[in-house]
Amino acid sequence: MPGFEIFGDEERREVQDVLDTGVLFRYGFDQARKGHYKAALFEQELSRKIGSAHCHLCCSGTAALSIALAACGIGAGDEVIVPPFTFIATVEAILHAGAIPVFAEIDETLCLAPEEIENVLTPGTRAVLPVHMCGSMARIDEIKTLCDQKGLILIEDACQAVGATFGNKGLGTFGKAGCFSFDPVKTITCGEGGGVVTDDPEVYARADQYADHGHDHIGNDRGLEGHPILGLNYRISELNAAVGVAQLRKLDRILDIQRRNKRAIKEGMAALSDISFRKIPDQAGDSATFLSFFLPSEEKARKAAAELAKAGVDGCFYWYGNNWHYLKQWGHLHRMNGAAKMPVELMSVLPDFSRIQLPKSDRIMGKTISMQIKLSWTEDMIEKRIEKINQVLKG
Repeated sequence: MPGFEIFGDEERREVQDVLDTGVLFRYGFDQARKGHYKAALFEQELSRKIGSAHCHLCCSGTAALSIALAACGIGAGDEVIVPPFTFIATVEAILHAGAIPVFAEIDETLCLAPEEIENVLTPGTRAVLPVHMCGSMARIDEIKTLCDQKGLILIEDACQAVGATFGNKGLGTFGKAGCFSFDPVKTITCGEGGGVVTDDPEVYARADQYADHGHDHIGNDRGLEGHPILGLNYRISELNAAVGVAQLRKLDRILDIQRRNKRAIKEGMAALSDISFRKIPDQAGDSATFLSFFLPSEEKARKAAAELAKAGVDGCFYWYGNNWHYLKQWGHLHRMNGAAKMPVELMSVLPDFSRIQLPKSDRIMGKTISMQIKLSWTEDMIEKRIEKINQVLKG
């Protein structure tokens, strides 16, 4: 990762197709666009690739999360269970829907622990939103079983895990809806883009409408389209979608490279007695965007992260001190510091996010380092990288 490492003539041709028509808008202008519908083509190909009945392409992964919540009917006052380790967008989407994020502990998959979800259930719980972090999966089969038993809506944040599977089933296809991101640093990129997938035709229809001001997209005259619901503008442009079409067709190649490179690095670290590796419920389904490993303590992990950087081993993330990916660092969330009042702020009793205690997650994240796996590494670069890693972590 990320997909921009292998931009080439394929992306240029798809973009040129759009420029040659002069139509950058994804809807209408049927005669002028000469049969080129890049967003619609991406949707069809992604649905086939991951095994979903429907896909709606939008402008970002954050938009995908907002669309999925709206399409599944999640809103004012609903509680949505989420992990504390995720990109902040997962929480932002819930808050801006007027719903309440409820944090549950993670386990050594670095994702929501199914048994911990039960500990935070209340009569107000409406949905569970697990996040498949760093290219690998939560124990999604157990989470789905729990949701089915409790009558909860399951929405998957697979923004970091496009192409990953569990039991040969695509991540994002286990729940009522799944969300993907195609931003500049994702496995495949549109520059900016996202997608919502679902097998439910009603959820798809609402997603399609909500992302375009409530338009139903029925008929050939945009001015005469119906407006069944209120919506917002989360449309993607044809230029972004065109880049994504070419990238999506490279996904299998990207996954092969990532898996090969990750395997080489992991094997090269096998003799290190001081580390252990993240638990992955289905190794064969890992998209291999990161190699995550644990040091014995927070002190050792912080020291190792600093020394790896000093040694030139780039792309190693110490998430526990990262401003955007762990609850403990989200001061703006603790203060509910927004540009305008969010619907959740109208509650008579506002959650105090600064007081949340998640000791199991803190302990896990405090000792975790994640190493980004790159597509551009040569065999020589990998060998030198392994040598430096071993020098640092044996010390």
